[in-house]
Amino acid sequence: MAKFIRYIVCVAFGLTLGLSITLSGQENAQQSSSKPNYPLLIDIISTVETYYVDKISQQELIEAAIEGIFSKLDPYSNFLDKDAFSDLRNANSGEYFGFGIEIATLDDKVTIISPFPHSPAAVAGILPGDRIIKVNNENVSAKHLDNVLKQIRFHSQHNLAINLSLSRSNSDAIFDVTLKPTVINVHSLTTELLSDGIGYVKLSSFQDDSTEDLIKQLNQWQNKPLTGIILDLRNNPGGLLDQAVKIADLFLAKGRIVSTRGRFFDANSDYFASPQNMFSKLPIIVLINKGSASASEVLAAALQENKRAILIGEKSFGKGTVQSIIPTLIDGNAIKLTIAHYTTPKGRDIHSVGIEPDINITTDAINNNQSMPIIDELSPRDNLAQDKFVKSAITWIKTKT
Repeated sequence: MAKFIRYIVCVAFGLTLGLSITLSGQENAQQSSSKPNYPLLIDIISTVETYYVDKISQQELIEAAIEGIFSKLDPYSNFLDKDAFSDLRNANSGEYFGFGIEIATLDDKVTIISPFPHSPAAVAGILPGDRIIKVNNENVSAKHLDNVLKQIRFHSQHNLAINLSLSRSNSDAIFDVTLKPTVINVHSLTTELLSDGIGYVKLSSFQDDSTEDLIKQLNQWQNKPLTGIILDLRNNPGGLLDQAVKIADLFLAKGRIVSTRGRFFDANSDYFASPQNMFSKLPIIVLINKGSASASEVLAAALQENKRAILIGEKSFGKGTVQSIIPTLIDGNAIKLTIAHYTTPKGRDIHSVGIEPDINITTDAINNNQSMPIIDELSPRDNLAQDKFVKSAITWIKTKT
């Protein structure tokens, strides 16, 4: 997720495989103090291929060199072969074949950001914050996240079941699940008009058409006697940054939305709201939890810090980096690369920190029927009646209207 890169120069070495990507432009080009020692790398590959005790191909050595490069980077940067690149593009359009989980590293653990609704992961009971301990009975670690992602992609691409051993974020007890890949349709937007004229919007991810779909729905509500809007970002692992910015702009008449900062010129941007907005007088509640990450946090922070919305729920995941997809121009591969950090309108870096809601409701609290007796008395008559996060939002909107 990020702005498209305007300048891409691919330098190829070895067997037609790009080993270096330069994002160039006069403003952002930086001269190295010494020339890269590519001949040394080629010499090492050639020597190992020729003299190593076991036969190993040049292609295998080049792939190992690529793995070594990305092991030096953050866990969100990786090399995408044709299939992985295609899967990512399909996911941004709302459909892909897989298990339906987003994973990252948190507190040196391989952690589930969020399962997608109705996916094999969600059906198996996997929750945001669950930690992956083993994959197919082999221990995994945060240092080798790329290997975990490769195994997941391999099993997905070859239609193979995968066994995961997990633990909850608040427990050391381990439980096992077996997931079978399937076609996953991620509908980024679902809406419902609740009782008392409250519009409920569930954003599951930020896809190519998320803003367009939301505008269509908001236009349908223009002539309704709305009293407030609930924007549900729980278990939304993120997606396209530009969609989060555009949706924030729908509800903001002024103010900074987000800033991005990186080493090269095009990675540095400030996004501000335009004067045109929708439902400017209505109270807005944003629901977040520990499965709300990345673009979700951009949107939540923009509305919170510009005092346009109240945040209810749990502290968010804390992913404050921006990735760009950079095609290698060779064999249809691409590089997913972290190019910037983002900061909230007030300049906060929330990476590995998360966003604190204005009204905190822990998971333990919402499982305790005695913890919120006033809200329970409302008993709204709609399909979300048992969702106590939503009940809290309804109560707050009623007090404001």
